[in-house]
Amino acid sequence: MRVFLVLVLLALSGCMKTSDLADGALYQLRDAGFLDHNRAQRSASWRLQADSFIFIAQSHFVPPGKAYPRPNVVAEEAFKGFVEYFPRVRRAPAPRGLDEALQEARGVGAHYLLYTRFAGADDRIGTFEEWEDQEALDRLGIDSGVIQLMLIEIGTGYLVDSARIRSRGGFLTFYENRPEDLIGPAFTDYAQRLIGFSR
Repeated sequence: MRVFLVLVLLALSGCMKTSDLADGALYQLRDAGFLDHNRAQRSASWRLQADSFIFIAQSHFVPPGKAYPRPNVVAEEAFKGFVEYFPRVRRAPAPRGLDEALQEARGVGAHYLLYTRFAGADDRIGTFEEWEDQEALDRLGIDSGVIQLMLIEIGTGYLVDSARIRSRGGFLTFYENRPEDLIGPAFTDYAQRLIGFSR
């Protein structure tokens, strides 16, 4: 019996690396709702060259609901996710309308505009202070949000890609979380897909 168990363990260890097992475990914990989770739906599988110059801007749109994220937080998180994979990336310092963002992107010589907005955000009670402010049992729980984005080629005005990113917190990570705290990994993942890397 011991020999059989040793052979099974050796066979399993030969099939998967430890990092693959860890990634699989993290995926399962996210999928089950224990950790933060992001899911992106893209309209295209377009890829960009690594030397593409991308300008990132966020619309003035304020998401409905009781969440009030910082005005330019989506553009800031997108910049953090993209700068590791695209050396030529810039961000608007404040929210912009689409025409204004396109004009600013042309002015700096960008190839693409990544235009984003916080389409929805639900900031649930996740701290004692929030409970003292609201005292509503139906508001207890995990935060969630929806980001919409468009990737536009500056020269032609062609919509290269559009995506919708749904984020939700996890039961083990919801304390002191806000909807805007969930979106960073989603932009890193999106940048990896655009450049052709896979997680």
